Amino acid sequence: MKNPQPLVLINAVGLTPKLLKFAPKLQQLAINGWMRPLKESLPAVTATCQATILTGKEPSVHGIVGNGWFFRDTAEVRFWQQSNHLIQAEPIYKTASRLAQAQGSSFKCAKMFWWFNQGADVDISVTPKPYYGADGNKAFGISGSSQELTTGLEKKLGAFPFPSFWGPMAGLPCTRWISQATAEIITQETPNLTLAYLPHLDYDPQRFGPTGSDMPKLTRELDQACEPILDAAKAKGARVWIVSEYGHCNVQSAIEPNKILRKHGFLVCRDGPFGETIDFFASRAFAVCDHQLAHIYIKDSKDIPRVRAILEETPGIKIILDEEGKKNMGLAHPRSGELVALSENNKWFAYPYWLDESRAPDFARTVDIHRKPGYDPCELFFDPKLLFPKLKVIRKLLGKKLGFRTLMDVIPLDHSLVKGSHGLVCDNDEDCALLAGDGPAPPLGKMPMTNVHRLMMNALGFAEGV
Repeated sequence: MKNPQPLVLINAVGLTPKLLKFAPKLQQLAINGWMRPLKESLPAVTATCQATILTGKEPSVHGIVGNGWFFRDTAEVRFWQQSNHLIQAEPIYKTASRLAQAQGSSFKCAKMFWWFNQGADVDISVTPKPYYGADGNKAFGISGSSQELTTGLEKKLGAFPFPSFWGPMAGLPCTRWISQATAEIITQETPNLTLAYLPHLDYDPQRFGPTGSDMPKLTRELDQACEPILDAAKAKGARVWIVSEYGHCNVQSAIEPNKILRKHGFLVCRDGPFGETIDFFASRAFAVCDHQLAHIYIKDSKDIPRVRAILEETPGIKIILDEEGKKNMGLAHPRSGELVALSENNKWFAYPYWLDESRAPDFARTVDIHRKPGYDPCELFFDPKLLFPKLKVIRKLLGKKLGFRTLMDVIPLDHSLVKGSHGLVCDNDEDCALLAGDGPAPPLGKMPMTNVHRLMMNALGFAEGV
């Protein structure tokens, strides 16, 4: 039996069927093969969609109900966790390796910046991972399957441009670096499956909305950044597929459910020297906000009707999912909230819970993806109230190098700055996620995101046993 071609799957976040024409190199993949719009998982956010692609299961099975959720056993909200063990269904790289071993062959997978990278059953991995000092300092860095691998990549390509991966300076450099690093891995290791995450289209469309961004230019930049991967794959005889997680939509304003729940006495805060924080043990209900979806956690089931009534009266909330609704939407999992709120198409959910801005926690004005009890797109902006914010950043960095503790408080609290979001399942085939590839074409029309897994397994030669 002839060994199947290696497969490279580029995850081009934010790429939609409508934008594909601005990416001639990637569009050629569809011209030579096929392209299908995808029906996203709910919520249509990074962690959930990636878990769905990797497992072929809905969130009700794989358990990734958002970019973060409330961990009931420790009473903590945690976002952007990297442990592969959080996925409760078998990812494709583990399935393929298991089947290959049963057939007496081997399977090699490289996972480049996809989420849930740490502890993944892959041969090669690289992921962003800062270093945290005991004095509160943080140093940028990457982690991988070996120190030798990450050191070698940074020696050849330069340090990973971490500030361009997330924050006010997020942009093209990180996508270029990931693409070059992926090309190095393909060239040196020839994996059977290479997963590459390229986030370039996820920044400006959130900052300014898709209509406020130069989408043709951004898409061309992504297309050009993919060239090292495409060249390396061609040289190795590998096929390249392109997938995306979601498209973006324009939004007009944010919904703040935690402030509403606090005013009604359900959410309790603890005040202190660094501002207010939520007391999750004392709170009867609170929201974990994640783009256009919010998980509503309610301690006592007797409070569910009242909380639901309050939220149904809240402008901007389109629908509240109860147990039956969660089941119908593939979100019936113990990690989900007792209720799940979905916004209207032009709204999104913001996490703030403080009623007095002077009591906002110190982390609110910083890029702090792990401490905030919700997703915060304001981290993509410098506070417009600051004069010369980049100079302020430089001054604070110099202070850090001199040994002074400092707070990088340059992030605004003004949610009206955010003009784009995602998270709802898109009903427009031109603005949704996509999959483009070669080989046997799937049936025409939009297909569920869960189908990507089966198509990849077939392309890798594992049609049986899936």
